[in-house]
Amino acid sequence: MQLPIISAPNNAEPQAAPLADGDARGSYAVISLGCPKNTVDTEQMLGQLHEFGYRLVDNPDGADFVVVNTCGFIDSARQESMGAIDEMLDLKQQGKLRGVIVTGCLAERQRDQLMAARPEIDGMLGVFGRDDIVDVANRFVDGIAEQRTVFRPAPIQALPDNRRLGITPQHFAYLKISEGCDRLCTFCAIPKMRGKHASKPIEQVVAEARRMAESGVRELNVVAQDTTYYGLDLYGQTRLNELLQQLDAIDGLDWIRLMYFYPMYIDDQLLDTIASAKRIVPYIDMPLQHASDSMLRRMSRRVNRADTEVLLKKMRSRIDNLVMRTTFITGFPGETEQDVDQLYEFIETHQFERLGIFTYSLEPDTPAAKLPNPVPADVAEARRARLMQLQQEMAFDWNQQRVGTQADVLIDRPLPDQPGVWIGRTAADAPDIDGLVFVSEQDSPLDQGLMVRSEIVASQGYDLVAVPTEAPR
Repeated sequence: MQLPIISAPNNAEPQAAPLADGDARGSYAVISLGCPKNTVDTEQMLGQLHEFGYRLVDNPDGADFVVVNTCGFIDSARQESMGAIDEMLDLKQQGKLRGVIVTGCLAERQRDQLMAARPEIDGMLGVFGRDDIVDVANRFVDGIAEQRTVFRPAPIQALPDNRRLGITPQHFAYLKISEGCDRLCTFCAIPKMRGKHASKPIEQVVAEARRMAESGVRELNVVAQDTTYYGLDLYGQTRLNELLQQLDAIDGLDWIRLMYFYPMYIDDQLLDTIASAKRIVPYIDMPLQHASDSMLRRMSRRVNRADTEVLLKKMRSRIDNLVMRTTFITGFPGETEQDVDQLYEFIETHQFERLGIFTYSLEPDTPAAKLPNPVPADVAEARRARLMQLQQEMAFDWNQQRVGTQADVLIDRPLPDQPGVWIGRTAADAPDIDGLVFVSEQDSPLDQGLMVRSEIVASQGYDLVAVPTEAPR
């Protein structure tokens, strides 16, 4: 399998250069799986290992150890994580790698089963043991067999992320504003892995964002398990509006992107802040999961279709040129064809610019696992395919409508084997999720991290083709 092995540090906090062989306590490689929240945890562990003198290498073959930061969200993610662990254990068995340290959500969720099934694992840390990574690495390198595992309870307050070694391109980063989730959606095991919702204090979040801007980050992607719930645990009321106002005032940032909105605690004041902001882009990611009230009740989502439709219309009316991303689930226990028809109509009515559909994944330790009337996998997949066909038609049509317009494009990387052609994104495109923009150099050379005003000249399915109309900046 193709593993996401981290190759080099980028927008580090603190800024850090790779250690030379003679200066390093040991060498290690990192495989980071899962969501952007997991990416932040990986960066925090990298920063601490670097501070202590460990040298990051981009190939586990020959390294002292490898850190596999796992995802345990759904079955496919667990299978990917297990595949990565097994591939690294195979390298160890061949004598090409000394040790394997497993961290993250799969370790947290299946700690006993994982160590029993893979006793060759040399160290294991749960989600909230991540800041013990240096101790675990030291014990392994020093040949100490005891205390191979570290699992800590979820903290009352979110852990700080101020010792990060960035693994994203230098011009964009993820800002985690809280940890855990108080929602009890019946299909989701995140509260079991990451605990109850815990917000970072506003001043801590803003300080992290300022350091990122000073290190060259132009695009800040705000992430959490439940972004709109931010602050309720610390302040007795949600404080996302105040946080966004302070983030919007940070010099150096160009784009602030909002991810993981839950369709609650979204009021007029918050929408007006987003609409009037200088740096917050009109893009909101708000997973809705379904549009049938019977399904929403079975999922324990605590929202209904009518209220959601009112909210969506209000968001569109108050935020100009809003781009909406959402996700839905097909095949949840008890779902009928009538439920899917309602979802189809809902999607067709609201014309989401960005949309993902997932088939239900049965999670053994969730309430949904006990619900009657399971939907066969082939039926769930057929329903997904029907909805994805609608989504594709809408997305392609929307991209075609963008041809002839102008937009700022943030350049991410060169297009391989195509000299003078670069891959970028508009404000409507979240990194590693949405479509791409292929930009050809004209009078001025382009480079990673530059912003260039461009005209959209063609659409290619989910992607766009553009040419610069101004010099990059």
